[in-house]
Amino acid sequence: MTVVNTAANAESVTYNYKVVRQFAIMTVVWGIVGMGVGVWIAAQLAWPALNFDLPWTSFGRLRPLHTNAVIFAFGGSALFAASYYVVQRTCQARLISDTLAAFTFWGWQLVIVAAAITLPMGLTSSKEYAELEWPIDVLIAIVWVVYGIVFFGTIVKRRVEHIYVANWFFGAFIVTVAVLHIVNSAALPVSMTKSYSAYAGAVDAMVQWWYGHNAVGFFLTAGFLGMMYYFVPKQAERPVYSYRLSIVHFWALISIYIWAGPHHLHYTALPDWAQSLGMVMSLILLAPSWGGMINGIMTLSGAWDKLKDDPILRFLVVSLSFYGMSTFEGPMMAIKTVNALSHYTDWTIGHVHSGALGWVAMISIGSLYHLIPKLYGKEQMFSIPLINLHFWMSTIGTVLYIASMWVNGIMQGLMWRAYNQDGTLTYSFVESVVASHAGYVVRLLGGGIFFAGMLVMAYNVWMTTRRHIPEGDRTAEAIAAVQGGLS
Repeated sequence: MTVVNTAANAESVTYNYKVVRQFAIMTVVWGIVGMGVGVWIAAQLAWPALNFDLPWTSFGRLRPLHTNAVIFAFGGSALFAASYYVVQRTCQARLISDTLAAFTFWGWQLVIVAAAITLPMGLTSSKEYAELEWPIDVLIAIVWVVYGIVFFGTIVKRRVEHIYVANWFFGAFIVTVAVLHIVNSAALPVSMTKSYSAYAGAVDAMVQWWYGHNAVGFFLTAGFLGMMYYFVPKQAERPVYSYRLSIVHFWALISIYIWAGPHHLHYTALPDWAQSLGMVMSLILLAPSWGGMINGIMTLSGAWDKLKDDPILRFLVVSLSFYGMSTFEGPMMAIKTVNALSHYTDWTIGHVHSGALGWVAMISIGSLYHLIPKLYGKEQMFSIPLINLHFWMSTIGTVLYIASMWVNGIMQGLMWRAYNQDGTLTYSFVESVVASHAGYVVRLLGGGIFFAGMLVMAYNVWMTTRRHIPEGDRTAEAIAAVQGGLS
């Protein structure tokens, strides 16, 4: 990367860290809320009486609340915080508009609160990861377009010729999510709280999973890869292993990911050619996914000893390991013969959470631990031992969660397809549910440990931020602007 007059530029720039601080703190808050609801509904599957026979506390209403809270409230806030920080630091330019940036913060919080109110009330479009009704969808679109204006406007006014690769990933994530959301949310409103999809039948299903899988691909992958390409080199104090590989990784990922959605619709009314296309593109997707994972991990070349003493770096590197694992498992599960066993089982739940907890949450947590001291003018977090404790709680919780769901899922798939010599089913569905109980208890334990780790993080963040709030947005660390590995 070629930096123009780095020191002079950095010394004359005052960054907008206020909006970054706001999103960073709300990432922790919404993480606790979303994961707390997740623990509750996990307990409901083990002990259904915890539904309390109330409609708004039933699993069917709390589950979309959980997914929206962890993906869009927790994950979304982390992405806003990271992208606003990274684009300023790598472009050596303040956000193009403080007012528009503030609008994205308050608008996004309004979206989240509206979701938290409407979903338990049963007001839903019933589309996975897109359950919110049309007035909230309109607000999301407005906030997201403004987000794009702030992000790309800052890049336009950059004081550095080069656009660092992390911003490529953030930019692709912003543009693609806008298109996905607007197209998939097209609907005919019949009241303020009810609408019907603009699409019908198999077309609606195809559009939904074009959106659904690419929400995973761009919201939960590309955006967080942008985070990885900045915070891993920064924390390791090493240059990216291969800048050329990062560019190949970017173009390959965004070119292939968009075609993988049909693998969610194997053995459905979707045309067979579309199912096969989704399977093939999912298998090809393994190459760029692992290319990015290898690039991130190999950035530690010559600095592996840092893992012994740096729990923040452990968060970042282990998240890449989970990313590699889940992006191998996904293409494998897209193979039709494997999918025949895995589909509709808890194996899918285990796969999703190896990415959600192991990749998304851990890369976000590691990035926040790096970021928060800089935002509040501190040398480091309040307690490094608490970060180490949180790392082990997160890792153990994730492993317990996904292992229990893998075992449950394979067992369920085998029980459902077992039949007697006369062609009758060997097991009833209820018997598979009873057999799954132990796995649900272990999942609850793993999720509970991960959630408790977020409480540890909240205490550590609170103690770090309460001691001192810097005057203005300029910190001594800002003079560095972009670490040597990115220069």
